[in-house]
Amino acid sequence: MVSRLLPRSNFGQTVLLIGCLLLINQLVSYISMDIYVVRPSTQQINQLLSRQVELLFRDLELDRTKLTVVDALRDKLADDDYMKVFTLPEARQNGLREARLYYVLSDQMSQYLGGEAEVRISFGEQYLIWIRPPQAPSVWLRVPLTGFDESVISPLTVYLMVIGALSVVGGWWFARQQSRPLRRLQRAALAVSRGKFPDPLPLKGPAEVMAVTQAFNQMSRSMKQLETDRQLLLAGVSHDLRTPLTRIRLASEMMSDQDSFLKEGIEHDIDDMNNIIDQFIEFVRGSPAEEHASTSLDDLLQEAAQQESLRHTKVELSLGQVPAIPMPVIAIKRVLANLIENGVRYGGGDLKLSSGFDGRWVWFAVSDNGPGIPPKQMESLFEPFTQGDSARGSVGSGLGLAIVKRVVDSEGGRVELANRSHGGLRATVWLPRP
Repeated sequence: MVSRLLPRSNFGQTVLLIGCLLLINQLVSYISMDIYVVRPSTQQINQLLSRQVELLFRDLELDRTKLTVVDALRDKLADDDYMKVFTLPEARQNGLREARLYYVLSDQMSQYLGGEAEVRISFGEQYLIWIRPPQAPSVWLRVPLTGFDESVISPLTVYLMVIGALSVVGGWWFARQQSRPLRRLQRAALAVSRGKFPDPLPLKGPAEVMAVTQAFNQMSRSMKQLETDRQLLLAGVSHDLRTPLTRIRLASEMMSDQDSFLKEGIEHDIDDMNNIIDQFIEFVRGSPAEEHASTSLDDLLQEAAQQESLRHTKVELSLGQVPAIPMPVIAIKRVLANLIENGVRYGGGDLKLSSGFDGRWVWFAVSDNGPGIPPKQMESLFEPFTQGDSARGSVGSGLGLAIVKRVVDSEGGRVELANRSHGGLRATVWLPRP
């Protein structure tokens, strides 16, 4: 349970550690200031007040008269503008009720005066110390402390606030500097996973982070070189196949009319092979850099539906008034075209194009009425050169969905396949809204 409450990120853990150390430091500083600064000051004030009280009552014992203790004390303090004497009712009327009792000061005063004393402090425009001396338990002495003001923050509080603020700012800056290379590394790793190879990352931060960054740069360079070699290899093979196919097409043109059936079959096979080669080239090209334009998926679906209607394909539209978002329009059109081609080829010819928006994601779906695909085979369909169950046919190279997934992944989206309840397959593409 405790582990769930703790932060999981390096930045959060560093801030928590610094916060705990800061709290311990503040407690130690407060205790040290209390022991070595505050307590000696209060003891000194108590000693001075206790001596003043002793002198006041000592003089009373020298010339005791028939006056009450209160009257005698007031006579002695007639020329004193600071210390005042009150009976208990008078003290309550003059602010004793609002005064706060301090046990530590009371114990110290009791030791200094040799009897049970009570010390209270009231706050207002100035500090007022109320003392009930053991020599006269029914009398309260009030002594104002000049130079103290409740509105002024004590030096100890200012010190702790300044040290705390500097520590928090310094800790936040240190943790941010520590986590910045990791965030940069995370963004670069996500870009590589989407088929994009960023420039080498700068070697900054602690030694361990620099070592990981250097290893990542080397891995990124190796993957980029491997991807380049693979593209050159497949592009070269695809290109070299064009020449013999062209010769075969020319040879078929020279065939006699008696072999027209064979001629049509050869030309049909040549067209299929050219389509496969085009898919090879499209796949090895990946997702080239394309400027994003603000476009609505509804517009793309309507355009695709019009094109399919020219091919005598029945298309049902169910648009959800999707807002326009920045997207690579040509790449998304390619995704839509591949999904529609699969639906037309394997889904019985009738299609349904739908779209929607859930606040964070925009989506579009291509649904057909074909036999569907076993659920255990759906994830493998996104792998290159993989085709579905024989019920959906075996024409093509198996690169259509691989191209779709590569383009969608490069935009931070996702592709989902699901069998429809009444038959057919539904392919849904989700794109994040910035």
